[in-house]
Amino acid sequence: MSAAGPSTSARLRVTLRLLDGELRDATEHLWRPEDLLPRYRAYLCAMHAVVRASVPLMLRARERAWLLQACGDPVAGPLAAYLTGHIREEEGHDAWLLEDLPAAGGAPGDALGPMPAPAVAALAGSQYYWIEHHHPVALLGYIAVLEGYAPAADLTSRIAGTTGLPDAALRTVREHAALDTGHLDDLHALLDRLPLTRDQEADVTVSAMHSLDALTRLFVRLGRSGAAPPSRGAGHPSPMGVPR
Repeated sequence: MSAAGPSTSARLRVTLRLLDGELRDATEHLWRPEDLLPRYRAYLCAMHAVVRASVPLMLRARERAWLLQACGDPVAGPLAAYLTGHIREEEGHDAWLLEDLPAAGGAPGDALGPMPAPAVAALAGSQYYWIEHHHPVALLGYIAVLEGYAPAADLTSRIAGTTGLPDAALRTVREHAALDTGHLDDLHALLDRLPLTRDQEADVTVSAMHSLDALTRLFVRLGRSGAAPPSRGAGHPSPMGVPR
């Protein structure tokens, strides 16, 4: 008997790892020490635009999953159950960002007033389309990217050391560095137990690849001030929680 091949989650991890070099470069450039404070405030505003879409996306995906479950879809029930738990875990995280902003010298209106960037609309808006007009399982690719490229554990201290900001300005980065590894483990376990068809696994992968690209474009935009991102090379600490 031949050994089993890689799991669904392992295949997704390999795909993303092969494609994530530009995102890693953009993230390293975003967190460079020079003039970090204004970039950090811009980061808080951009991430608020992303994060405030998370729970509404999952709520709609759960509604669609319930409808599909009633029609006999074997993926829909476990998907809806996972989303119910993850909604509870993610509720209120957009409020953290609005609390971080004043402590960082900004204001909630900085995030709430301007139209979100096209990269944010591309990142979250594609998920609304796929949930509504294809299958809500695609949202798992989006979640895999947002959870899989969370801040590294040392990013809070790096920002504080460079900018002098207090702990009150850094809650979102600090909490997500602590929480998202566990969330990613839960997602991978779900992917490995769902009875996905080949087409559904492809849907998750396409969603993840698109999300990786959109997040990269967002981080490139946030890091544009100053010099261009450096070329990839060995020896640079990754600001994200995924090993280089």
